[in-house]
Amino acid sequence: MPRKPRVYLSGVPCHVIQRGNDRQPCFYSEEDYLFYLECLYDACKRYKVSLHAYVLMTNHVHLLMTPKTADGISRVMQSIGRRYVQYVNITYKRSGTLWEGRHKSSLVDADNYLLSCYRYIEMNPVRAGMVDHPGDYKWSSYRANAYSEKGGEISPHELYLNLSFDKVRRLENYRQLFHAELDKETLHDIRCSIQFSMPVGDNRFVEQIEEVVGRNIGYAKRGRPMIKEEHGVYLVW
Repeated sequence: MPRKPRVYLSGVPCHVIQRGNDRQPCFYSEEDYLFYLECLYDACKRYKVSLHAYVLMTNHVHLLMTPKTADGISRVMQSIGRRYVQYVNITYKRSGTLWEGRHKSSLVDADNYLLSCYRYIEMNPVRAGMVDHPGDYKWSSYRANAYSEKGGEISPHELYLNLSFDKVRRLENYRQLFHAELDKETLHDIRCSIQFSMPVGDNRFVEQIEEVVGRNIGYAKRGRPMIKEEHGVYLVW
């Protein structure tokens, strides 16, 4: 059965997730996280991709990016794959697959879902029970987006900048977004879209994408797919 082709469009933000093979760890030490981020920043700069948000979990990563060219994100992920996997194999004297197949991606309707995707990504460690507040987790973009902490190559999206023209107030407004949890419907939409590599947005957004690519690409809200549940755990992220 042929693989479902990914859809990337210049100027359209995309939520990307990549998991460790068989849910195994991708990071073993602080140096691993730092090297992955180095690979990520270098690749985004080289291939002209704006990185808005990220979180590096123990066995998977979430990225929110906007490419300037249609192949930008694919090139970023290929570059990270080559560099980081080689680093892990050499460092830990291992071989074989690190990642679980191809990364998954979901085009994001910026007007309706972009800031929700920021929150979804940066709240991952809280939902996983690793920390009580997103600012307590070191390996995410929250501190950069919420406090303008230096040390990362984060590129603010226009909608993020529109939170306020004043920088101090913009940071405060961004932090305010995290005072309330994402509603269940929004969580479901984002999880389904990334799990099944479909866009997340309203019908108009999807129709515009389908017109550009010239085919039906599927949509999380057009008859929502089933989510498998095992032992009370939903197998989506």
